[in-house]
Amino acid sequence: MSRDSALDIAADVASGRTSAEAVIRRTLGDIAGQDGVLNAFTTVLAEEALRDARRLDGRIATGQPIGPLAGVPFAVKNLFDIAGVTTVAGSAIRRDAAPARADAALVARLKSAGAILVGAVNMDEFAYGFVTENHHYGATRNPHDARRIAGGSSGGSAAVVAAGLIPLALGSDTNGSIRVPAGLCGIHGLKPTLGRLSCEGMFPFAESLDHAGLFARTVGDLALAFGVLQDPGGARRPAPTDAASLDAVARGRLRVGVLGGWFVQGAFPEVLEGLARVAEALDATLGVELPGAEAARSAAFCLTAHEGARLHEADLRSRPQDFDPAVRDRLLAGALLPDEVADTARRYRTVFRDAARAVFDDYDVLLAPVVPCLAPIIGQETMMMNGQPVSVRKNLGAYTQPLSFIGLPVLAAPVNRPGRLPVGIQIIAAPWREELALGAALRLERAGVIAAHPPGALQ
Repeated sequence: MSRDSALDIAADVASGRTSAEAVIRRTLGDIAGQDGVLNAFTTVLAEEALRDARRLDGRIATGQPIGPLAGVPFAVKNLFDIAGVTTVAGSAIRRDAAPARADAALVARLKSAGAILVGAVNMDEFAYGFVTENHHYGATRNPHDARRIAGGSSGGSAAVVAAGLIPLALGSDTNGSIRVPAGLCGIHGLKPTLGRLSCEGMFPFAESLDHAGLFARTVGDLALAFGVLQDPGGARRPAPTDAASLDAVARGRLRVGVLGGWFVQGAFPEVLEGLARVAEALDATLGVELPGAEAARSAAFCLTAHEGARLHEADLRSRPQDFDPAVRDRLLAGALLPDEVADTARRYRTVFRDAARAVFDDYDVLLAPVVPCLAPIIGQETMMMNGQPVSVRKNLGAYTQPLSFIGLPVLAAPVNRPGRLPVGIQIIAAPWREELALGAALRLERAGVIAAHPPGALQ
């Protein structure tokens, strides 16, 4: 099983110490050996990946220019278009849809940088969930304990990176769907500012809330891939993610606050312990309040259900039996919400955005747990919060939903706790300031406070 970083793979391929074909053959072997238990890949593009690797090796042999991710294997959540492949978005309904005519914008950018796509991975149906216990394709298992969930909805993306099968994967985040699985699987997950990365060719869930993002095991890999994925011709200048810029942030003065109130209610002791370690390492101010977070979460729930239901209205009417029951019932509930509820939620977005802007006047980054708990067991319906049993599915996103509701950039980072189930911490920055979150994570990584640990053998 390969645990090489994207940076190391690219350097070895570019220098000729190894070939892209050798990297891909090893990766495909790892997938064949591990994914029977993990259940993450829904499509493995073995022939296409080997073809692309040979082409890259040919370019290197003839001295042609190659990109910064040369030979790096990657996978994508199966809601990203892959040319010639049907984009199922975790559903049965889309199995008979026409194959995609072109790669999604972010898939194309990674390929242009020399990365090699090896397949598509499992998710909650239509990205509506936090568990990746897919009714049609089965549950994706957590690499640290195969009895437990990987989280969702980008569970397959997180699991394959955490398992060491590949160094990079694309995911999407509407209410926490990158951060939750990153936290539960013990890797880094970046949800950039809303609109920073293109969603072109990404099957939507709730378009006013959808973010595209990525997973990696190291801050350096995350920063490198994020730099590649940004649109240099976009309305905003790409965030500085080069090594020198992030080093300057990591070494500089950072004003760090720890969110209290809503963002620690019901958190398990292990989660609070991890948050305290990160806070101490960054000399953070404790108990910072972000007013209105609970209301923002409720508004996000309503807006998600409303937009999702309208997107799938025709299929809900004509073939409701073909949906995952857990997804169908929530979409049907969303269909009953009047437009006025969604309008109210959208208006509250402005109120909550102003509250967050005021907090960022005093702090560069904020900290909060990713999820309240450790990874639940597959099929577990309830967990204890504040002494009361609550729904696992409804509460895994308790701390993530308010932040994506207003599109803040957030990096989920794994606390360094080898041999134990992962704990993730959100590093939150103001809009368009991803480099601050990445720089803070780099400081923590250098200090040994955060780290992605390889799991033991899957059982």
